[in-house]
Amino acid sequence: MSDERDPRHEDGDDTAAVARPSGKRSARRSRAASSSAASVATIDRPAASAKATKQSGKKSGTGNPFKRLMKFLKEVIAELRKVIWPNRKQMITYTTVVLVFVIFMVAFISGLDLAFIKGVNWLFG
Repeated sequence: MSDERDPRHEDGDDTAAVARPSGKRSARRSRAASSSAASVATIDRPAASAKATKQSGKKSGTGNPFKRLMKFLKEVIAELRKVIWPNRKQMITYTTVVLVFVIFMVAFISGLDLAFIKGVNWLFG
């Protein structure tokens, strides 16, 4: 793959590489901001899929509520399948860390409460 070269780069002109879209809007914005004043800033326009989503969003409120509920539940299940679930060792570690932290915070706040009670009793008798 490294043997294949773009014919535009053989003459040493790297302007074609800068003009080629990267597919990431943030990269384009940073390039536009860092380039010279003669360059033209790009305008971010919503993609066609975003327009379709907005248009379909208007109709999503109408229709069979059971179909919408089933669609929602199918999407929830699909998203849950993407989750990387922790294994048993990780769960034990996370649970132990949380319990130790909670016990520490309860002891710390109880100690502060006790100190304030003693201070108020000493101050006001």
